[in-house]
Amino acid sequence: MTVNLSPLGLGTSQLGNLYRETTDAEASGAVDTAWDGGVRYFDTAPAYGRGLSERRLGALLAERPRDEYVLSTKVGRRLVPSPETADERDPMFDVPADHRLEDDLSRDGIRRSLHESLDRLGLDRVDVLYLHDPDDHEEQALTTAIPAMIELREEGLVRAVGAGMNQTAMLTRFVEETDIDLVLCAGRYTLLEQGALADLLPAALAHDVGVVIGGVFNSGLLARPRPPEGALYNYSEAPAPLLERARKIADACERHGVTLPAAALAFVRAHPAVVSTVVGARGADQVSAFLEASRTPVPVELWAELREAWLLDPMAPVPHASLPDISI
Repeated sequence: MTVNLSPLGLGTSQLGNLYRETTDAEASGAVDTAWDGGVRYFDTAPAYGRGLSERRLGALLAERPRDEYVLSTKVGRRLVPSPETADERDPMFDVPADHRLEDDLSRDGIRRSLHESLDRLGLDRVDVLYLHDPDDHEEQALTTAIPAMIELREEGLVRAVGAGMNQTAMLTRFVEETDIDLVLCAGRYTLLEQGALADLLPAALAHDVGVVIGGVFNSGLLARPRPPEGALYNYSEAPAPLLERARKIADACERHGVTLPAAALAFVRAHPAVVSTVVGARGADQVSAFLEASRTPVPVELWAELREAWLLDPMAPVPHASLPDISI
């Protein structure tokens, strides 16, 4: 792998007004607090607020030394002007729908998307380029998009390439059949579910591909000490069985004097394939909270209790010491 990622990264979908408006002050506070806390990896995408996240992040990083941080964005879904919907609102991000997202995994589309992202970011390069959620385009991803991204890497326009998805099957195939450097796996390897142990994580180790974990809190279900009614899972209200499972894990955490978010962060980084964990946040307070959680010692007895209760896959690696094994 040609990039070194900080153990924690800042995900910036909230800078694109995910669910509700993020003020400029909140956006600035999030990036400043992350930087001051040692975070040097920042992830964005054109889809986050129809370009708003990229524009905000680029402006907030503009005065930072460019060689001191790693920036990733995504291709495969281009922003195209949509004047006919300009008076509407995006259904997920609180922004005008004056552009629409169009899947474009062609070689030309990949290259255009990168240059359009650079324009929005106001930067001369990105370090990591991910193919964004190509769930409906598996063969084109393999035959066209990823080769086009590798070409960009060979030309020196990016340092590392990969794919970011909410599933493991296609990511595993990309790891096994292409020359990628990284994958961003969102939500499929967490304290709540460990499906990636069956395919992606062993494949990544075998092929020396780094795994970045996103969605470590499963879209919110693990983000608080005790999951409330209506907590989100995969961007929708959590089903009752999953809510009950998360609460049982939270009960165990409480018995051992740690919070659910602290345990969630500690768990994922114990796997040897995991090179970084990206956490989304809105504002300085949320960043401070996940930084504090990441540094919280987790008693080894917690992992034993979770295994005995079948709340954790017995094959999942766990931290071997009570002290946090992270330095940011």
